[in-house]
Amino acid sequence: MLKSLIVDKPYPTTEGICPDAHSLNIISPAYASSESELNAILQYIYHSFFFEKHGREDIAEILTRIAIAEMKHLDLLGAAILALGSAPVFARYPASGFNYYSAKYVAYSCSLKNMLEDDIRGEKHAILGYEKMLNCLKNAQVKAIISRILEDEKLHLATLEGILKEFKC
Repeated sequence: MLKSLIVDKPYPTTEGICPDAHSLNIISPAYASSESELNAILQYIYHSFFFEKHGREDIAEILTRIAIAEMKHLDLLGAAILALGSAPVFARYPASGFNYYSAKYVAYSCSLKNMLEDDIRGEKHAILGYEKMLNCLKNAQVKAIISRILEDEKLHLATLEGILKEFKC
């Protein structure tokens, strides 16, 4: 049985979060954009199909587990967006109702090595994005949510880097 790809620590709740346009604008791109949780989910699932097809069920399973962790993040961000005063529409800025998400953002690489490199690049972008959010957020509850998601993203990055190192050998 593979280890969980979620840090063993509870997620903060969105209970008590009030509408806050500043926080909403900061966290919305993490929900559904080219560097979002939605994009990560789709990309990990897409890549897992190819690893399984090439007899690397072990790596396919890890990518699927990371996708499941990203689903938890999407769920938490969607709940936060709703609490902050907007419908969690699959758009970069849900409150504006445009800039809808497109699956064109998924990295459709052709080689397994490139897929891992794309996933690592995605995790690095996510980590930088969440760190920037933390620097801009003033709402302590929203910061706690972003901080907790960030912990999982760092675990995903370390896991993927380990796989790539082993994969190259």
